[in-house]
Parts: sequence; structure tokens; C-alpha cells
Amino acid sequence: MQLIFRKRRKRLHVRLLTWVCLILFQAAAYGQSLDQGNPITYSCKDENLADALRQLERLSDFYRLQFTYEDVADYRTSLTLNKATMSEALQAALQGTELKFGVEGRFIQVFRKQPPKAGQENAVSGTVVDETGTPMVGVAIRRQGSKDGVVTDLDGHFTLPLPTGQAILEATFIGKKTVTRKVRRGEEVKLVLEDDSQLMDEVVVTGYQQLDRRHLTSAVTSVKMDDIRVLGTSNLSQMLEGKIPDMIVSTNSSDINATPRLRIRGTSTIIGNREPLWVVDGIIVTDPVELSPDVLNDPDYVNRIGNAISGINPQDIERLDVLKDAAATALYGTKAANGVIVITTKKGRVGKPTVSYSGQATFRRRPYYSDPRIDLMDSRERIGFSQHLVDIHYDYPSNMPPVGYEAALKKLYNRNYTEEEFQAEVARLQTMNTDWFDILTHNSFSQNHNVSISGGSNNIRYYGSVGYTDENDVVKGTTNRRYTGNIKLNMVLSPKFQAEFSLSGYQSDKKYPQTSLNPIDYAYNTSRAIPAYNEDGSYAFYKKPASDTSYMDFNILNELANSGQSQSTNGLTATLNLRYDVTDWAFINAILSGTTTRSGLEGYWGERSFHVAALRKCEYGEVPPKDRSELPYGGELNTQSTSNKSYTARLQGNISKTLGSDGQHYLNIALGAEAQSSHYNSYANTERGYYPDRGRSFVENLTNDYQQYNAWLLGNHPTITDNRTNLLAAYATASYSFRNFFTVNANARYDGSNQFGSRSNEKLLPVWSVSGMVDLSEVFPLKKAWDQIDGLTFKASYGEQGNMLNGQSPEPILKKGSMNSYYNELTSTISTFANPDLRWEKTRTVNLSLEGSFFRNRVQLQFEYYHKRTGDAFMNKVISDVNGFDSYVINSGTMVNRGYNFNATFVPVRTPSFNWILSGSLSHVTNEMLTAPGSQAYTLDSFLSGEAVVKGYAIGTFWSYRFLGLNPLNGGPLFDDGEERISELETMSPYETYTTILEPSGPREPTVTGSINNTFTYKAWRLNVGLYYSMGAKTRLFRVFDNYVNGYSSEKNMNRVLLSAWQKPGDEAYTQIPAVMGKASNGYYDYWRHWSSLYSGARFHEVPWDMYDYSNARVASGNYLKVQSLSLTYELPKRVLDAWKMQRVALTLEATNLYTFCDSRLKGQTPTQGGFSEVQLTDTPTYTLGLNINF
Repeated sequence: MQLIFRKRRKRLHVRLLTWVCLILFQAAAYGQSLDQGNPITYSCKDENLADALRQLERLSDFYRLQFTYEDVADYRTSLTLNKATMSEALQAALQGTELKFGVEGRFIQVFRKQPPKAGQENAVSGTVVDETGTPMVGVAIRRQGSKDGVVTDLDGHFTLPLPTGQAILEATFIGKKTVTRKVRRGEEVKLVLEDDSQLMDEVVVTGYQQLDRRHLTSAVTSVKMDDIRVLGTSNLSQMLEGKIPDMIVSTNSSDINATPRLRIRGTSTIIGNREPLWVVDGIIVTDPVELSPDVLNDPDYVNRIGNAISGINPQDIERLDVLKDAAATALYGTKAANGVIVITTKKGRVGKPTVSYSGQATFRRRPYYSDPRIDLMDSRERIGFSQHLVDIHYDYPSNMPPVGYEAALKKLYNRNYTEEEFQAEVARLQTMNTDWFDILTHNSFSQNHNVSISGGSNNIRYYGSVGYTDENDVVKGTTNRRYTGNIKLNMVLSPKFQAEFSLSGYQSDKKYPQTSLNPIDYAYNTSRAIPAYNEDGSYAFYKKPASDTSYMDFNILNELANSGQSQSTNGLTATLNLRYDVTDWAFINAILSGTTTRSGLEGYWGERSFHVAALRKCEYGEVPPKDRSELPYGGELNTQSTSNKSYTARLQGNISKTLGSDGQHYLNIALGAEAQSSHYNSYANTERGYYPDRGRSFVENLTNDYQQYNAWLLGNHPTITDNRTNLLAAYATASYSFRNFFTVNANARYDGSNQFGSRSNEKLLPVWSVSGMVDLSEVFPLKKAWDQIDGLTFKASYGEQGNMLNGQSPEPILKKGSMNSYYNELTSTISTFANPDLRWEKTRTVNLSLEGSFFRNRVQLQFEYYHKRTGDAFMNKVISDVNGFDSYVINSGTMVNRGYNFNATFVPVRTPSFNWILSGSLSHVTNEMLTAPGSQAYTLDSFLSGEAVVKGYAIGTFWSYRFLGLNPLNGGPLFDDGEERISELETMSPYETYTTILEPSGPREPTVTGSINNTFTYKAWRLNVGLYYSMGAKTRLFRVFDNYVNGYSSEKNMNRVLLSAWQKPGDEAYTQIPAVMGKASNGYYDYWRHWSSLYSGARFHEVPWDMYDYSNARVASGNYLKVQSLSLTYELPKRVLDAWKMQRVALTLEATNLYTFCDSRLKGQTPTQGGFSEVQLTDTPTYTLGLNINF
């Protein structure tokens, strides 16, 4: 039934999309609508036309006018306008001239009427398109130095007479860079106009408003999607590294399904959520599965579930606006303390229907043992290391798997091998060199396809797209299949009423191995002297400990073949946006949006797997012991299904009015209220007796003889989560501008939520900000003093924001339980501890900014400084467990976050055929904890991993033991471990002990990040080279004495650094690697246990060799410079396009993650890896061929 329902629902969706598309194609009426913006009241007499047009642009405060001075220089005009539209004003201004105007959205082009067409032999003709290949209407084409010109028609075509044999053409359009081209009579040319970022970025989208950048007072970074797109990457989050100033993108895995962590301007909370807020077309979007801040903040957690925008096709995105300071984010209230990323998706364009196709084929290179970042022993070295362990009478672990050299030696001792057979087996093992990376990974191919259609008139525009992504990771069995669809319709229903409707959806299917298997970690840490296959091609098993007393057959390929995880996620979002113009200076905006997502996660272990054998207490095919077996037959299935339904309703009134005799005062006010609701339902369960290959069935009719299995059944219960969050908010924003001299702004918002329980009225906290902007080039006569200044702007802002943790309540929450057989009645438990005194976490932010452009925008510079102080920060306090809980949250922290960024763009060369653009950014951020946590808030492992919070240090700082060197007598490690101060240490709390014995090594996240990009354009070729750098972070080298207390196990591979370990006195002058000691080694019993494992104070380790792995000797710089991307694009010439009846064909070859320059001590690992957890997949080189076609 469920399958039938899904098929019917899918057919219904297809019919709905087809029906909408048919309606869209009926919209063929073309017209001009120029009734937006402020009404124009203006009078002049015998005014220069150019000056009059500039006044009309300023008074409208919406439309942007472009014209060539030579076209209008001979004309003057007299006007008397009273609340006129822009269309009426232009018609009056151009009356009696040879000029007319064309409209493209909010851009207006004024040009001369086109002269009669000349014969093809006496003229030059051609087509003008934008960067996507779409024909451009109304582009002004003229001969350089002449007043004569024409404009392009609806197909982008033009024909311009040439009185001489050759000339230089000049193509201009507002919002685009001017293009010049040398041409001859009879020639056909194709001109491509690129966006002028200086003009296109004049509109900033905040989600609540569209602001003119000239009046912007806050810190916002705006980028076009085309400028940050990375071929071969399907997720937007993965594309943002180095593209946004003040944003750190970090990930500990390059798995195609891994979602990176994003930090905007550092960390402003200790235990709260540190991720930014995502907004799509003005609507806040939420994650498909609700994860706790503890999980999201864990630097070693690999998020394969995805985030709020995992289902968005990057091909549907037009631009991003990243809101960074309090003035920019205040309208989003308490959720926006970590910044806001606003996504604006594509809309339809005025003109004939344009069909676009984008396709990509990506090759990913697998890891090889010969790679510089992999420094592991081969078989011969590993056998030699084992021989050394035997020679020093190394104390092997008691439950070591019988494999490798140790297994052969044991057979020799047991007389199962003769000496000759033993030597032959050792020789075979020395040359085995099993290539685990070749067996578990592969060079993979992925593909991505997207088709879109766009068109319409000024009254109705449409955009639709479908996308398909087929990604295959280098780890075998790791895939991602995604399907996306999007429809957007923009309508002008009447002169006062506009509507926008959008419908988007996606389906994502992921597969990957069980987390506990991790093929990359296995390939890295497993001896190459162990075979994967027998000589007959069957799996080669070896006995692995399943418990302290039992061994079961293990082979990683068998485990991967009989287990796995799969995730299926789908979502559908519908949004209706209405606008009604009450007057020509006020309008009402209403938005209603609804989203539904479903995510299903399934993991299974088959009955042939080691995991199930350990539960079954016997090998596959054997009879399970009835007294011990926890899973007699079948396998194990873990399922988790999550659904989320959310909606947003918003009503907003807007006033945009120009005041004063000549429009010198401008007032912009918005008042609004919105309601948001999000409802998560989750069901998780573990079931045993599962047969995936027998119709996904379960074992039936088991007797009650299996005692342990029955005990598990009685204690196994599904987990159900039902969490609803309702939010009601009111907000206001107001700004005042005097001419273009300065602007002041104020924002405020109040939030009320059901999370605050019965004391919600007491929990209301206003979020507010004030800000201002001064255009120094307008206020002071800078342009007159130096005509190379295009603009110089100073901004300042201050604001306060609040944050509240989820799951906190002023009253205890009782969870009603089920029937208790012991008491024979229903029972309940306390699920949430009462915390009535918890207050808002408050963040105060100051932002200063200076922006300037020079030499006709060929040099653009920006500098920003910010200071964030968080008070009443949430912290965990440890309490006695007699209260029923061992900790609760209090307001006791204070932290400071400060930083700056510097951005520069240069155009060293700009000619008709060659351009060179050089851009770079540098962002610096530091944070400091100003208060100390509780004395028992953090464990030793928290300090060593960087999760502990320490007064005076940055969040994420990890700590290390102080290594002094090697003992010259026996090569043992020496530490400054406080042994001479035992009595003093015994009186210290754990916090004091750890901060005394350990030293801070540095933060795990960088303090300085940035990028350097070079773009070279030569005729139809474009070359881009992108570099990314990161500085200030520290990392821990991979562990070399891992689990030394349990001994080196025979199945494990070793880091080649152990080959240079101390061997004899005098080696300490050449190496810092301690000796590997056995019972026959000098000083062995002096190092078997660390003295702190026996004293009464806080334990700070047991074995000196483990201390060495976590010492400052194993800390390296995390600074690096990465060749992030290298791309080459070729645009096919017009003669080929005409023959193929296409508008644009572009071929792109792009390579990413080509090379990383870093600390030489990081041999065997990359700077983003660390010895904090198991080994994950690093950045692998990718090579992508992209094809873009416009019909």
C-alpha cells in the first residue's frame, strides 16, 4: 500500500508540474511596467537633460538609469511632475527628442532611436548575450567616438552601419561591464556582457527587505552563485571555503555525504548551537533531523545526515547575502546570534523562453600508499618491527588476533611449522603488501545534470528546473543520489497587486558503511601483511576478539558485504508571496510558506557479519548457545524515521518615501509580525532476527529457551520524540537618509516562544541594533581633490542579541512511562530538570567598516572590525547525582570574540581582448573565555581533545603534556609532570590539576583565513586560479603509541616514524621518538605505569607512552596554503553556435584540491586531520568536465 501511495503521489506531482508549465507557456504578452519606486514630484525649466535624468533616478530610489552622455548632451528639458510614475516622467523628459528607453527589471537604458538598417555588406551585425548565454534586449551598440548607435532586439540581435571599413564597437548596458571590440564591414560578432559587481551588488537582500547598498549600514557580504560555484560539488556548504570573509568552513572528512561546520565571525556561545541560520527566499529553513548542540559542536563528529540546505540544487541559486553583525541580523531575533546566510533563488527573465542545460562529469582520485600524506609501514617493515618486538620480549596483548609474523612464530613454537616452513611463511608475509586502499577504495566517477527554462513578459515571468546528481565516493559503497525540482512564477496581477509563487522539492538517497567499520581508518591502521583473499579468491578470515574469552572470524570485505547504512530524505516547500501597493510610497507584503521533510535512516548487520556473530556467541552455521546468545538467528536492523512540518506566516508593512523640496530626505520604515512553527516527530528502534535477503523479514516462533535474547527483548523499547516549537514575533526597522550623504538605521524585534513555558512573559528579551553610514566622498570634497576616488564609505553599528537553549524548562517535565511489572502500575520519570532561573544568553556586538573604490572601480578595498561580548553564557554545572541529574545549565560565562577582515580587488589589465582580475581576502578572529568553569566540569579527555573551556584561552584550545626529551639511558619519555609536587597536586581540583600539569597547545580552528584568486580572460578563454590559506590552528600528529597499555596488536599497521625510534644511547641526539620497550629492555618497569595512576589526586594518565602521543612533541602547525581550484573555460564562437542553432556553449575543465603546502612534520596526514579520533577521508583531488548549453 505504501509503495502504491508513493507512486500515485509521484504521478500527481508530475501532473501538477506539467499543468503549471503549460500555464506558464501561455504567458506571451510583453509590456513595460514602471510603476514601482517612489512617485516623482519634480519641476525644472530648461534643464540639461542629463541632470534631469539623474534627478529622476534619485527621486524614484528604485530604478537605475544608464545613458551615453553624447546621446543626451544636445537636449534640454522643462518638466512639471506631480506624483508621476517613472514611465510618465521619462515620456515627458524625452518628448521631442530622438531618444527612447528600454526596461530590464529595475534597470532602464536611454538610447537614440535606431536608424534605418543598412545592407549587410556595409554594416556589422551580431548578437549580445549575458554570461549564461541569454540574449539581452536593449543593449546600446555604437561606434566608439560617434553618436550613432542602435539597440538590440528581443533576440539580442543588432545591425550597425559602418561608414568606413572598420571601427571599434562599444556595447553598454546598465549593470554590465562595457565591452569594446574591433570589427570590419560584413562581420558577424557575438558580444558577451559580464555583470559589473559594483552595480549588481547595489541591492542587498536581507530576507525581510531589499536594500540599496548605497544606504546599507550593516556588515553584509554579497556574492553571486556563479562566482563561488565549484564544479563536482553538489552541496552549497562545501563550496563556501574561502569564498566569504569572516566565515570558517571546517570538516574532518571529505566524504561526499559529509556536511562541513560553518562559523561566521568565530564562536559566540559555549554549549549552544554555533551554526549560522539559513534563509531561502526570505523563509527560515531547518535541518531535516534535529541534532543537539553537543553533537553539532563536536569537532570530531562527521555529519552525514545533512543540514537545512542539503536538498537545494546550487544551479537554482542566484546569489548569497551573508549577514554578519547585529544590525544585519537583528530582524531574525534570537536564532541569528551566529549570523545568517540568505539564499536568493533564480527567477524568470523577460524575453523568449530560454532552455539551459548544465552537465558535469567528475573524477575523484582514491588514496594510494605512495601519497605523501600516507606514511605507513609496508609488509617488510611491519615484519621487521614485529621481529624487534619479539627480540625485546615485548608483552603482547593477551587477546591478540593470530595473524602475521606473531602467528607464524607461535606455530613454530608449537611445532606446527618446521624452521624451513617458518622462514618461507615469513618471506611470503614480507612481500605480501596487501593494498587495502585499492581493495576498499576506487577512483570514482560522478555526474550532475540540470535543465532549466526561463522566460516571460514584464507582467508574468516563469522559471523551472529539474536536477539529477549521481555521486560516487572513493570509498566503495558510498553514494549519493539526489533529484530536485523547482518552479517559480512572478506575476503582476494589477498596477497595485503582485504575486510570487514557488514550489520546490527534492529526494536524496545516500548509502555508506556502518560507522564502526570506517574503511579509511581500517586501511590506514591494518597491517599489509594480512591477506584480504585466499588463493582461491574467497575471503581470508582471521580470528578477532569478540569478547574477553571468545574469537570470531573477521574480514573487512565480509563485514562491508553484510552490513550498511542507507538514508532517504525528501522535502517539499511551497511559498506564496503577495504584495499590495497601498499608495505609491507604501505597500503591504504577506508571505505564507510551508515545508514538509521526511528522513529515514536504516542500518543493518547481516547474520554472516562479525558484529552479529559476537551477539550470537557462535560462528555462522553453528548452533547458538541457548544460555548466552543475544541474537540466535538473523541479523540486526536499526531504523530511525524523522518527519518535520514547519510553516511561516508573515505580514509586513513598508513605507519608502522621499521628502523635501528636491527629495533630499529619504525615509524607509518596515513594521511586521510573523508566526513560525516547527514540529519534529521521530521514531527510532532496534530489531533483531532480521533477514534482508528473505523479503526483509524477521525470525518467528523462537522458543523462550534463549535467556539472554529474551532479556534483551524485554529491555528493548523504541524511542519516540515529539517536539513542537512555536514562535510569535514582532519587529520593526527604520532608516533615514539625507541625499547620499549619510544614513542612520534602527532595528528591534521581540520573540515569544512556547519553549519558555509558563514564565514566557518574563523571558521576553528585545533584540535591537542601531547603525549608521557616511559617504565620505559625498560629505567631503574628496572627488574634487582627487578625481580617482569613486567612493569612500564609513559604517558603524551596535546591537544586542539573545539566545536560549532548546530543552530548558522553568518547571520539571514529567515523562509518562509504561506499565512496571514489579509495581504492577504505570510509572513516570523526570525527563527535564526544572531550571526556572535560567536567563537569556546575551551578545553585544560593535562593528566598524571602511569601504573605498578608486581608479574607476579598478581598485576596491574594504576593512571591517568587530567586537562581540557574550554575557550570561550558558555553562554546565556538575551537581551531586542524588538530585537525579549529574549536571544542569546555568548563566555563568563571559567570553569575548573579536576580529577584522580586509578585502581587495584589483583590475591590473583591462583591454578589449584581455582582462586580469586579482582579488584577495584576509580574515582574523580570536575569542577568549573570561570566566572559569566549575572545578569538575571537564574531564582529562576534554582537555586533551580541545573540548574543555579554560579561562583566558580560546574555545577549542587543546592541551598537551610537557615533553622534556628522552632518557639517555633507556630512551624512555621524560615529562614535566609535577612528580616533585605530589602533595600540592593532591589538594587541587581536577580543573586546577589539568591546567597546572598540561600546557595549552593552541586552538583547533584557525585564527586567520583567506583566499587569493586570479581570473584571466582572453577572447573566448577564461582561466581561474584559486588559492586558500589558513593560519593560527594547531593539530596533533597521528598517534604512534596508541593503546600502548594494551600492547601492539599483530593485525595493526604502524606509522613509519617508529622506524626512527630510540635504539641505543646517543640516539636521543637525533630522534624524539621514545624507545619501544619490552620486558628485556632497560628501564621497562620504570615506565610500565605512570606515578599519577596510583596517587589520590586527579588522575592525569597511566602510561608514559600514551602521554607522549598527547604531548607537545606531537603538536604541529596547522597553517597551510592550498591550491583550491584551477579552471579553464572556453566559449564556442558565434559561427559554430549559429550552425548548431544555439545561443551559448561553454566547456569548462576544473581541478580542485590539487596540492597543499603545510608543515613538513605533517608527513602522513593533512593539516585538517588530527590525532584526536579515528582517521577519516582527506581532501582528494577531483577533476571535472563541465558543459553549459543555452538554446
